[in-house]
Amino acid sequence: MGRQRSLLALIFVLAIAAVVAIVQSPARLGLDLQGGSQLTLQVMTTEAVPVITPEKLEAVQAVVRNRIDEDGTLEPIIQAVGTDQILVQLPGVSDPEDAERLLKRAAQLDFREQRPDTSLENLRTFLNARVAIELDESLTPDERRARFAENDEAVATLFQKTDLTGDLLTNAQATPLPQTDAWQVSLTFDDRGGRLFAELTRNIAGTGRVLGIFLDGDLVSSPTVSVEYAATGITGGRASISTFTAEQAAELAIQLRGGALPVPIEIVENRTVGATLGQDSVRRSLYAGIGGLILVLIFMVVYYRLPGAIADIALVVYALITFALFSLLQVTLTLPGIAGFILSIGMAVDANVLIFERTREELWAGRTLYRAVESGFFRAFSSIIDSNVTTLIVCAALWYFGTGLVKGFALTLAFGVGVSMFTALTCSRTLLLTALSIPGLRDPNLFMPDYDRIMQLKNAGETAGASVSSTTSGTTSGTTSSKMSEDGASNIASAQPVTSEVAMTEATSAAEIDPTDTSIEVEIVGSDAMDAGKETTDDTAKPE
Repeated sequence: MGRQRSLLALIFVLAIAAVVAIVQSPARLGLDLQGGSQLTLQVMTTEAVPVITPEKLEAVQAVVRNRIDEDGTLEPIIQAVGTDQILVQLPGVSDPEDAERLLKRAAQLDFREQRPDTSLENLRTFLNARVAIELDESLTPDERRARFAENDEAVATLFQKTDLTGDLLTNAQATPLPQTDAWQVSLTFDDRGGRLFAELTRNIAGTGRVLGIFLDGDLVSSPTVSVEYAATGITGGRASISTFTAEQAAELAIQLRGGALPVPIEIVENRTVGATLGQDSVRRSLYAGIGGLILVLIFMVVYYRLPGAIADIALVVYALITFALFSLLQVTLTLPGIAGFILSIGMAVDANVLIFERTREELWAGRTLYRAVESGFFRAFSSIIDSNVTTLIVCAALWYFGTGLVKGFALTLAFGVGVSMFTALTCSRTLLLTALSIPGLRDPNLFMPDYDRIMQLKNAGETAGASVSSTTSGTTSGTTSSKMSEDGASNIASAQPVTSEVAMTEATSAAEIDPTDTSIEVEIVGSDAMDAGKETTDDTAKPE
């Protein structure tokens, strides 16, 4: 009982936490329900790429999608317009400048080695000059940009390029620096990148020269490598870039994971768009979905009685937890997404249906109410696990191979399946067993309609079946001895094991009794006499 109370407390806490999460972090609505921002991107040519081919445009689209919709939950609209423009619509974005900053940077990362003929003092001179430019308030924006460009070019002359670039990254994560408010971006290279990084750090270890980490041509970090790595370099394929604020580190990590833009882009338009669906359409669709959900809840109570009511409570818990996860993960809910969410609530009852039907079968077999409920959950467990595991396997495949909306669908479906398993196997079971601990709810009629009448009919049928079986299984052995007085011959006829009355008729017919012969002796052994102690009843049949 203590375990049931602990589970009840857990379910209650999860439900309350879900309500708080929904209130504190409202769900993000899609373009069809709320509107958002629309950006038009102009893809620029370069000396290396004089013409924007369809392949280059598609590559830019892929990088843009990876940056703004990494996990597939935002559901933006990204499509090509003409031969050199891309239209991006972001649902529910309140600050379009964040999207601009995230998209404009090319995020071309490369690692460079400081030239042997330069010193650390040369680098410090240029870095101090950059700080002075930032603090000089007499400069106009154009003059400041020009001075920064000159300074960056001078810094770049102190380093020589290597083959280690951001293309060899497998992951980039923003992590906090211990005991400070600053953040860093932790990098993970693939096998080739790990070898190149070890070689690069070995070359500069203990020399006083620095490792230059450049992003879009700007020096963002210049760490030194201690002499202890002079023999092997820094192995393991990991590095880090610091120091940033939490927001800067998160943006840079997203840009590095999304990949570098193959060509530069410019944002030529940034405006706000309204919802694509009218309020009347949204309202009618929600009414239809909620109406269908209410019908499912009513059906469960009418058909399954008390277990159905408990399943409805579990479905409410499922809906709260799932919607809270959507809010916390900032999943964008479009009208089809909301309809799918309501549909998933209706489909989540399938596990309860399996359990309750098994429970009814156990009650019909004559088990006690508690044993029937336990057996119902136990026997349905394997079917529920098999069906949900196969669904999760499909979700994993969609997440691994899919992109954009497909990944978002896989993610939300996986969360729904996991929560439905929890509510069916834990929440429903705990509530049912708790209900059985209440004396007034231990009536089997609350679990199976007309339970008493059905069991009476079943018992009556079993009694009648036992009576018929007893009657038909009894055997009658009839032995007939006939003596023919004319010629002294004797014939013996044996009757089949039937009832005593039928055996008497068949024995008489088989012996072809002569009506004038008075010396016929018939011995009949009835089944009742055999059961009572194998007593034998002898009858002598004499013809009239």
